[in-house]
Amino acid sequence: MPFKINISDKGKTKKLETENEALVGKKIGETFKGEEIDENLKGYELEITGTSDLSGIPGFKGLEGTEYHRKVLTKGPGMKAKRKGLRLRKTMRGEEISLKMHQINTIVKKQGETKFEDLFKVEATPETESTDSANK
Repeated sequence: MPFKINISDKGKTKKLETENEALVGKKIGETFKGEEIDENLKGYELEITGTSDLSGIPGFKGLEGTEYHRKVLTKGPGMKAKRKGLRLRKTMRGEEISLKMHQINTIVKKQGETKFEDLFKVEATPETESTDSANK
């Protein structure tokens, strides 16, 4: 199953989809080399900032393993208290990346050989002449 990896740097985010399983077993907060997931990221150093699985359940730093955890929360990440004294049981996932993870969020810690803006440029397709003649 492919991982959707979001790479952020200075307010810009690039999306990358890969079948590479090099990130399995790493935890939120760990750093890794960019070439582990894509050859274009040579020289880059990335830090994992968050994850989510297929159902959209986020991974939380500080929760052991890869499985689900059901916690009673009053405040903090994963909890938006609508009124004072509210406690809710929330489902969260552990901080370790597994094959059940769907999205992995990262930030750039060290730039590589190529600029971040030039990494995933899409070539613009030229307009065909047939569309110009059809408009006349």
